[in-house]
Amino acid sequence: MAKKKTTKKKSEGLGDTVAKFTKATKIDKLVKFVAGEDCGCSSRRERLNKLFPYNSNIKCLQEDEYHILSGWFAIERSTLTPNEQAELRKIYNRVFNKKTSSSSCSSCVRDMVDRLRTVYNEYESKNK
Repeated sequence: MAKKKTTKKKSEGLGDTVAKFTKATKIDKLVKFVAGEDCGCSSRRERLNKLFPYNSNIKCLQEDEYHILSGWFAIERSTLTPNEQAELRKIYNRVFNKKTSSSSCSSCVRDMVDRLRTVYNEYESKNK
């Protein structure tokens, strides 16, 4: 009888790597036993994949984009105007090679801003 060949799915981001680790160590079963089937693991996995993707073609910030983000992140904000969202989304789409459009979904906008902050912070850490 021929042995069935299994193919491992390549991790798309950090979330997939964490999921593989928790499965290999059986931590996933323990968490589901304690927290129940809806433990939030899949949403955390998706979020980590979005924040820390592998093999993405992230482009460098242009000088004007860097200055826009410098001004944006210099002030702690809890809201943004439609014009600010459009400006940040333009940078986001170019840097991450995406085609996203304006959104009223607060978590989607927050994810976009968080990813831009990660890129911006990388520039800041290299300039120190």
